Formats: sequence, C-alpha cells, structure tokens
Amino acid sequence: MSSPTGPANGLPVRMPRPRQTGRHRRPEPAVAPEGAPTLVLAVPGAPSAASRGLAEEIISIGRSELPGLEARIGFLEGEADDAAEFPSLSTVLTAVAGERVARAEFARSAGHEVSEPTGPDAVVVPLLAGPDADLLRRIRQAVMDSSAAVELAEVLGPHPLLAEGLHVRLSEAGLARADRARLFTVTTAADGIIVATTGGEEAVQVAGVTGMLLAARLAVPVKAAALDQEGSVAAVAEQLRSEGSTQLALAPYLIGPEAADGLLDTAAKEADCAVAEVLGAYGALGKLVVTQYSAALGISQGAAAAH
Repeated sequence: MSSPTGPANGLPVRMPRPRQTGRHRRPEPAVAPEGAPTLVLAVPGAPSAASRGLAEEIISIGRSELPGLEARIGFLEGEADDAAEFPSLSTVLTAVAGERVARAEFARSAGHEVSEPTGPDAVVVPLLAGPDADLLRRIRQAVMDSSAAVELAEVLGPHPLLAEGLHVRLSEAGLARADRARLFTVTTAADGIIVATTGGEEAVQVAGVTGMLLAARLAVPVKAAALDQEGSVAAVAEQLRSEGSTQLALAPYLIGPEAADGLLDTAAKEADCAVAEVLGAYGALGKLVVTQYSAALGISQGAAAAH
C-alpha cells in the first residue's frame, strides 16, 4: 500500500530522468496540433481482415511518431453491407466532416465561444509505395463523393526508407546480406534484383528511383519492372542475365493490398527467380505516412509540437 509520500515497504521509486541540456539534449517529441485534421489512410484492394490489420498497425506506428494524431481507415473498395468493419473512403470522410461540425456545435451549446472550423477536415494519405494512376484516380473520386474538405497527400515513395524496407525483406528471405558490416557469405544471395510494382509507367519510374537506392546498399544491379504488364518482369530478368547476373531475386515494391492475388508468384515463375515478401507493415511506413500527412498541411513534424 502506498503512502502520500510514495510507495510503502521500501519499494523503489521511479524518478524522472533529468532533462539533458546542450547539444546532446534529446529533441522534444512532436505532438499533433490541437484541432488538426484527421489523417485518413486510404487502403486499396479488396477489404480483408489482413488488410485492416496491416492498416491498423501502420496507424499505430504513426501515432507513436505523432502523439495525439486522430487517424481513421477508409477502404477504396469498402463494402456497403459491412460498413462497420470495412467502411468506404468516402463514407469515412463524410463522417469525419460531420463529427467536426458536431464537436463545434456541442461546444457552443455548452457556452464556449467557438469559431467556425477552418482548414481541411481530413488529410487522405494513400497506402501506396508509388503513384498507381488508376488507384489515385479512384481515391480522388472518393474524395469528391464525400462532403468533406480534404487535402490529398502524396504517395509514400520514392524514399530511402522504402529502399531500406526492400533490403530487409530480401535479407529475411536469405536473398541479401542483412548489412555491409556483416561480411558472412549468404549462399542464396542474389546478384541481380528486379524491383517490381503495379500502376503503369510512372509507377515503374518511381520504383526505379528506389531501386537505385537499393543498388547502392547492395552493390548489385537493380532494375524496375511492371507486374501488371505482361512479360515485363521476364524481359527485365533476361536483360539482367545478359549483363552477367545468374541468381535473380524479385523485390516487390508493394505494400500488399494493392496487388492482385497470384500476381507475384506468376511473375516469379515466368522470370525463374526467387521472390521476397511485400513491404507489409514495415515499421518505417508509419513514419512515412505521418511525414506525408505533415507535408500536405505544410508543417514539419518538429513544428507540430509548437502549435
């Protein structure tokens, strides 16, 4: 039992750590500004328990990056008969706008002076590594179909953290060294990497930029290919082999829900190469989601703490 002055029975007391000063002082963690727009993560692909769990994990990481962040999940192919579990993006955005108005009206009814809400109701962050033209068009349409004022953020890539994620997935599959400091031999390590994505020519170009960053990490040739263009992956594999690569690996430049089932396996068989897992809930994705949210609002994460 504790006493007013602390725990009894000689239990240790956890004292706050003294705040460091000078150049070694840790930066204050950013906090979402009061009244900041809701972050709505736009999840592509057919809704499922797996895609919802993935989105929830990414949002959880995002909240740890920016405490106080209000975040919701909206599915691009949300199901009307299961809106509670898999709400559509337009439904979530409309609800967010309504909740913001309701909060203001409640505050007024309680006698508080409340100004009219300004700025967007929500910032939509597409759960996409690259600019899939069709999916982005459908996200924009969902925004238009809602009654919310919305800022649409950029996709997550290209970015060095995504190259890091591809490296991690390759190393998990035994297709690359975990890092350059560990010089042990990986007998299955690839000497040529195909970074494969969906979404058209622009998406392949963006994947190629991240592929260049990956090539710098692994010191092996890396080329980008289109998973949704017949023969593209096989053609790139043949090009790598003609340039001297003998052991190829497919690195999916995908988070996961945006790719049709079986697409990766088919491409890997056609190119006769091993394949790593998709990025999935790689930890850095939560950080990138918050980065794109902050950029859409024109603020830095460091500046958020000052609001």
